[in-house]
Amino acid sequence: MTSSERTNLIAVGADGSASSTAAVAFAAEMAGRRGADLQIVHSLDFAPYGFGGPYMDAGGVYEWVEEGGKKILADAEKTAHDVAPSITVQTDLSIGSSAQWLVDLSETVRWVVIGASGAGKAATALLLGNTAISVTAHAKCPVVVVRGEARDSGPVVVGVDGSETSKRAVACAFEEASFRAAPLVAVHVWSDLGPGLLEDPRAAELLPKSLEEEERVVLAESLAGYQEQYPDVAVERHVYVDNPRARLVEWSKQAQLVVVGSRGRGGFRGMLLGSTSNTLAAESHSPVMVVRPAE
Repeated sequence: MTSSERTNLIAVGADGSASSTAAVAFAAEMAGRRGADLQIVHSLDFAPYGFGGPYMDAGGVYEWVEEGGKKILADAEKTAHDVAPSITVQTDLSIGSSAQWLVDLSETVRWVVIGASGAGKAATALLLGNTAISVTAHAKCPVVVVRGEARDSGPVVVGVDGSETSKRAVACAFEEASFRAAPLVAVHVWSDLGPGLLEDPRAAELLPKSLEEEERVVLAESLAGYQEQYPDVAVERHVYVDNPRARLVEWSKQAQLVVVGSRGRGGFRGMLLGSTSNTLAAESHSPVMVVRPAE
């Protein structure tokens, strides 16, 4: 399904946690900027109660959990309208996996927004909630993981590596920068090696002299056409030798949004998430948009 065929709808998960409240606020602002509708979803979680167990009334447990879910959705809807009073908001309640529900929705909506972690969700070693990992890994549309500081100023930053998924990320980044009236910072790191390994003068002498210029051409080709399509977006280009994860995390300290592809130059097809996008979604100081490969 192409972007033009998708419903002009943003889906966001709500679970009552502070991170999901931030995600709802971000999604509402995004909907307001784009004239999109907002769908807030909440999955009822009966796991802590064992679906009633042998000593609890299952019907009573359902009513109790359902009542809590409706309260979460009502609070989330209020948050959304406080941020963007004119947007259309629909709320939906269901039983089952919130991650799977959001992945299913991602097949028809334009964007999915989630908090970095949620209520009752065990964090991974990278401090990224289980739902965020699953949705970011399997969604069919761009996913925004809301974390760090929400900023009204600062650039949109995009990671560029010349891959097809990176090119999709560049397209999304230009669109976001235009909607936000923000400059775009394009960051190209031409080695996946760790910090400083290629900055040693002895290593630099072993590299072809033309390599840096070739990598600048990769960046220029990745941006080609978009500056004509979005003449309102001022573009700043940065080329680094190595350490893409640390470079983008550092840029996230001043960004409104960081945009990355979920699997780029250094990724293996068996991996659900590229290491750069995984790191950004877990450690960024600003919200991160992860753009999925084309089907």
